[in-house]
Amino acid sequence: MENKEHKILLAEDDENLGMLLCEYLQAKGYDTDLTPNGEEAYNSFVAGKYDICIFDVMMPKKDGFTLAKEIRMINSDVPIIFLTAKTMKEDILQGFKVGADDYLSKPFSMEELLLRIEAILRRTSGNTVVQDVYMLGRYKFDTQKQQLIFDDNMDSVIKLTTKESELLKLLCTNANKVLERNLALKTIWVDDNYFNARSMDVYITKLRKHLKDDPSVEIINVHGKGYKLVI
Repeated sequence: MENKEHKILLAEDDENLGMLLCEYLQAKGYDTDLTPNGEEAYNSFVAGKYDICIFDVMMPKKDGFTLAKEIRMINSDVPIIFLTAKTMKEDILQGFKVGADDYLSKPFSMEELLLRIEAILRRTSGNTVVQDVYMLGRYKFDTQKQQLIFDDNMDSVIKLTTKESELLKLLCTNANKVLERNLALKTIWVDDNYFNARSMDVYITKLRKHLKDDPSVEIINVHGKGYKLVI
């Protein structure tokens, strides 16, 4: 992977940790901008172009969750990793609900962070596209634009997040067959741990809401196995 093409926005209010992370990522070839709080991070994001964001959750002026919500309003695609000392399930699920792609609890190793970044960038680089458009009943799913279009009506376009698009594409490639949970988790989330499994459940719920206007299209639970997209 050619790291020099990728730019990272890092928001961390712990000055020492922020500098260490920034220097480490720059040493690994990533163009990294460090900001000390949520407000400055938001301003940097609006002014620049970033391939991935890494946000501490507990920050002054604007916390990481609020920052992510605001960024998701202007960009639903950019991957976001949260760094936090919080390990409560509710906090982690909240992070995924506001659009996180990954979540690292402190303390963590810089090598682990690097692996998570590389995994996300591999998934979002879009180097291997097998099919661009899928027809799901009355919906058209454009994987490149990450859009769901109902009845070809461009006024009813649903813009999907990167995670939603990846998961729906995986379901489409396995349409009318069981998509095993572990396969989906390892393909999209890399790790099939408890928190990632709960995150996937959240995204399945979101996809069901997006597809609710055509009853002939369903994502059903297959007990003990995974999910099936029925078209």
